[in-house]
Amino acid sequence: MAKELKGVQVFAPATVANLVCGFDVLGMALQQPQDVMTMRLREEPGIVISHADGYDLPVEPEKNVAGASLLALMEEYPEKVGFELIIDKRIKPGSGLGSSAASSAGAVVGANHLLGNPFTKEDLVRFAMNGEKVASGVKHADNIAPCIYGGVTLIQSIFPLNIVQLTAPPMYVTVVHPQIEVRTSDARQILRKEVQLKAAIKQWGNIAGLVAGFLKNDYDLIGRSLEDVIIEPVRSILIPGFDDVKRKSKDAGALGGGISGSGPSIFMLSREEYVAKGVEDVMIDVYTRLGIEFKTYVTMINYEGAKVISEV
Repeated sequence: MAKELKGVQVFAPATVANLVCGFDVLGMALQQPQDVMTMRLREEPGIVISHADGYDLPVEPEKNVAGASLLALMEEYPEKVGFELIIDKRIKPGSGLGSSAASSAGAVVGANHLLGNPFTKEDLVRFAMNGEKVASGVKHADNIAPCIYGGVTLIQSIFPLNIVQLTAPPMYVTVVHPQIEVRTSDARQILRKEVQLKAAIKQWGNIAGLVAGFLKNDYDLIGRSLEDVIIEPVRSILIPGFDDVKRKSKDAGALGGGISGSGPSIFMLSREEYVAKGVEDVMIDVYTRLGIEFKTYVTMINYEGAKVISEV
């Protein structure tokens, strides 16, 4: 075996998929919240999973997103290996903040470290996409890629996999997670299978504008491009208070934002911290008035992605 270690502790960050207009192709890693995972090599082949949280998720490897990702990695590793995995989920499942991606990515990043890093980051994304298939029925990478690479990523192609890391100017990210669940699989089923050419052209312009805004550090262009004319109008009906949060957040100075992944979380980007905290006040007010429990975060872009923080 490549590298004998007792075990490692891994942090795996929350992510914002789509970034409003980039459905299934754009994603961003956040500094908070993060899942914590402890992994150990086992003498016997196989995977043993346990949870240090209260979410009652499956522990059978084939039914668990981290387990499915590890199985894919193990298929390409030349020796028989085994892993013990303890997952402490601090990103609530069904939050729209890449909870399944964090488990999937954290597991393969930790396993790769324990094995002496034989796999590339692109390999790890491929493996972790198997976890997303367990979660939503689709091998999408818009959460997985930023979770592993950090920062902002563009999925130019899934088959073959082509991930482009994008530079982005410093920005604050304000997130509200209303304590309701929107299942990714359900949020996909309600989407239209066909779109009007006029809407597609508008969307292409926004995606290109957002990427150009990131690369040019052009905050105004970023703000103008944070518009979705295809997905958001359909999915936003599943999220109480969405329209109020978006309108009032922009009035408070946010560059813009929208649904994080499939929801129900909503994110807003801001140039300055005081604006981001003002946006948080808006979010608190909207959901307090609605009588819906919620959790908020004011954070920034995570440029490192999932990482081993200690050996245990």
